[in-house]
Amino acid sequence: MRIRPATQADLPALQDIERAAGEPFHALDMAAIADDEPPTIETLESFRTAGRAWVAAEADGATPAALPLAYLIHEPVDAAEHIEQVTVHPRAAHRRIGQALIEHTAGLAREAGREALTLTTFADVPWNAPYYARIGFRVLGEAELTPGLQRIRAHEAELGLDRWPRVAMRRELTRGGPRSRTAP
Repeated sequence: MRIRPATQADLPALQDIERAAGEPFHALDMAAIADDEPPTIETLESFRTAGRAWVAAEADGATPAALPLAYLIHEPVDAAEHIEQVTVHPRAAHRRIGQALIEHTAGLAREAGREALTLTTFADVPWNAPYYARIGFRVLGEAELTPGLQRIRAHEAELGLDRWPRVAMRRELTRGGPRSRTAP
C-alpha cells in the first residue's frame, strides 16, 4: 500500500469510495447516512489544493497512479489537525489502511507543530468511535471541546447527524513519533 497526495483525477474515485463505504450503515438502520451524498468534487478539490487530501492505493510498481482504496482529508482546527473524513472502500477493509492514513496525518501534524489529532464520529458504530479508541483516540467531554470543535459539532447538529449519538475525539501527538508512509 502506498500513501500519496490525492490527484485531481482521483476525486471521482473518492466519491465512489464514500458511496461504497456508506452501504454498511443500512444494516444499522442509518439509511440517511448510507444514502448521503459524498463530498462534492469542489470540496475535495479544496482539500487537495491545500495539500490536505491523501489516498492509499495499491503499490505494484507498474501503475504509479493506481486507483485509491481509501482516502483522508484534514484541516487545522485550533491547535490540532482535524480529520474531516477518513474512508476505506469495503473491499479493502481490515487491512489497517485507515490506520495507516491516520498515522501519516499524525506525522504531518507533528511536523506542522500541532498538539493533537481530532475527529468527530458516531459513538456506537463499531467502525467509528470504538475503532478510534483502539488506536489511541479518547472521547472528549463537552467542557473539553475547543471553539473549533464546538462549531463543527453545531454544524453536524444542523445537518441532522445528531439523530444518532456523536462524539468528538482527540489523540495527543508526541514529538518524534513514527511517521507511517505505508500500511503494514
